[in-house]
Amino acid sequence: MKSKSLKIGNKLFVWGNRTYIMGIINITPDSFSGDGIYKDYSKQKIISVALKQAEGFIESGVDIIDIGGESTRPGSQPIGADEEIKRVIPIINEIAKRFEIIISIDTYKAEVANAAIDTGAQMVNDVWSLKADPDLSKVVSKTGVPVILMHNRSKPKNAVIQERLGGRYIGVQYENLIVDIKNELLESVDIAHQAGIDDDKLILDPGIGFGKTVEQNLEIINKLDQIKALGYPILLGPSRKSFIGFTLDLPPDQRVEGTSAAVAIGIDRGADIVRIHDIKVISRIVKMTDAIVRE
Repeated sequence: MKSKSLKIGNKLFVWGNRTYIMGIINITPDSFSGDGIYKDYSKQKIISVALKQAEGFIESGVDIIDIGGESTRPGSQPIGADEEIKRVIPIINEIAKRFEIIISIDTYKAEVANAAIDTGAQMVNDVWSLKADPDLSKVVSKTGVPVILMHNRSKPKNAVIQERLGGRYIGVQYENLIVDIKNELLESVDIAHQAGIDDDKLILDPGIGFGKTVEQNLEIINKLDQIKALGYPILLGPSRKSFIGFTLDLPPDQRVEGTSAAVAIGIDRGADIVRIHDIKVISRIVKMTDAIVRE
């Protein structure tokens, strides 16, 4: 591990001591997991729902709340920065005012990240790993917040949507799956370094579900220790994803057991943070797995 700890806000994350939990709040109308709260509600209703969700997460032991305003499900339509800011900033503002919790902004846009950090977000979760918006690395460097670099090979031509099970990717070619992911993540590490972002502010995510087939996602979890060998803390985000749905033939609202298995194996293979929807159940899985595999 290049750095054994990271201070985010007032919280010290000591890598290897335990697994940290990131809870997901989707301010979207079309989340793949069915939990998007940006529906035909008034602004106050949306804020109220988000606050209730955040409160429940905190009571169940989350360490970070990740807030996103744009769906990343296969086949989803991108939105502009102005719309994304309109969705997430009121939520970040209210959660930051009411709770002592680390807030992450799930965005690849510099403008959104900058506004979110100004409002109270303390880290950036970039699904395009600093490769989509060249200005995002500058925002991260300037503000000094940590950034999650996620591997992503998503292409619309590889996305296949099934009504009950959701979207998945097929025919995504890798020369060597784990080696390719490691090399492409290291490209993003180089981008971060060139922008002046310190090594200890970097967290790597292999990008479960993003431009990978069902079989490739399973292989990544099983071989996560090879990505961990790069020396950076690892975030794993398998929660409710379609590789579980296609493996078990289950829709998103019935994937908690599959998520639990993926989380437990991921922790054993080296995950430091897990990004999840079903906090109450999965937090117990995390605690039990930590008791077994961590000294």
